[in-house]
Amino acid sequence: MSPRERIEEASRVYGGESVALWCAELLSGQVSFDAADRPPLTLLGGAHAELLSTYEQLGAQEYWPRVWAARGLLYAWSPRAVPAVVGALDDSAWRVREMALKVVRKREIGEASEAAAALVTDEVTRVRVAAIRALALVGEGEHAELVRDGTDDPEPSVRDAALSAIETMTHRLERPL
Repeated sequence: MSPRERIEEASRVYGGESVALWCAELLSGQVSFDAADRPPLTLLGGAHAELLSTYEQLGAQEYWPRVWAARGLLYAWSPRAVPAVVGALDDSAWRVREMALKVVRKREIGEASEAAAALVTDEVTRVRVAAIRALALVGEGEHAELVRDGTDDPEPSVRDAALSAIETMTHRLERPL
């Protein structure tokens, strides 16, 4: 079952708003991934979550429940999740930052524009790409120079994302950037 299918099933069972708020709580650390009064983590992480079912098993991969929670917000949403998503942009784990940026982009969370702008220079290529793509949809004119700087990035994927983002921002903001 795909992540989308698992979240859709969870939403049918628990309600979409409840699933979104559970994801936000996991993402922000308000609840533990193994909380008895919450749905099973396998609804978010599938087979991988079964393998990492205890803190001891998570070890250096302790960030996965937060990644899965952020990914869950791609498929179940509540505006009440915005603070958790914005907060996740400062997570120490790059996979969490990247997934949170994908949520910012999909949900067009304008409140995240400054935090996303700060990630345009992240040390991880995938985070830089996700930040630029998010700014394409939530950035304002003042972010254009940061996005344009991405066209000089050593990584081709960042350069491509920046070129596309400038075009999207120019069209969206209805002015040359």
